[in-house]
Amino acid sequence: MRLFLSVLLVTLAFCCYEANALACPDFVKDISGFLLKPTIAFKPSLAKYEAPPENVQAVLDVKSCTDNISKSRRKALKQILGKVTASCGI
Repeated sequence: MRLFLSVLLVTLAFCCYEANALACPDFVKDISGFLLKPTIAFKPSLAKYEAPPENVQAVLDVKSCTDNISKSRRKALKQILGKVTASCGI
């Protein structure tokens, strides 16, 4: 449940930033991939951020925890992400 809340709060922070900035559609796509894609399919999307290997590994470690969430709950998270981004004008 903590991971669910963390993903939701990060999404809200990016979408509804005080200066009214909008989340990049690629970011939304990456978060959706983080929730639904298998690790092997998600890993290439991290390359565009050019993060240090230890940071990439940290994301993949969190993803391994996310993969333990039931598929129905991950889809629910994606629906929430869609609603949040829709309310932010994306």
